[in-house]
Amino acid sequence: MRIISGQFKGRRFSPPADNWPTRPTTDYAKEGLFNVLHNNWLDFEDQRFLDLFGGTGSHGYEFISRGCTDVTYVDKHGPAVKFVERTVKTLGVEEFIKIFRMDVFQFLKRPVREPYTYIFAGPPYPLPNIPDLPDLIFDAGLVAPKGLVVIETNPHHDFSTDLRCVEKRNYGKTIFWFFRHIAEEE
Repeated sequence: MRIISGQFKGRRFSPPADNWPTRPTTDYAKEGLFNVLHNNWLDFEDQRFLDLFGGTGSHGYEFISRGCTDVTYVDKHGPAVKFVERTVKTLGVEEFIKIFRMDVFQFLKRPVREPYTYIFAGPPYPLPNIPDLPDLIFDAGLVAPKGLVVIETNPHHDFSTDLRCVEKRNYGKTIFWFFRHIAEEE
């Protein structure tokens, strides 16, 4: 796993993930996603970022490396959370990230203090309720006005009929679905 751009560009981390129930986004897919985000959607420094099913924390490090100072990471797998805590200390960016070791679906039920401008969800592909994620995220009030949600899936999922889905990007067998509030379609 490597950080693609920004302050920590080129830094590599090797999570001890042999038996983890996580599936890190490939460097190829992550680089494609971050190019699309940078060129079409976001100014990284101005984001309030929520990483659901955060796994190794790869997306959060990338955001912090590019200047984001408000990252929230959520994952229930203890070893993954410990890895992220160690990596954040190694990078010296503890003040920029809030780490929650908890089930994402429990996190989604918490009261929202301030909505997020960018939400990434990279759930385990066999998770049976992946089709419910857009509704759960939007209904929880987590998405700020003009906020963006990206959900990573494999080809077995299709959100193309969801009116909030504004873009789809394929990187091999990895698909990123982009969602916004319906009223914000341009």
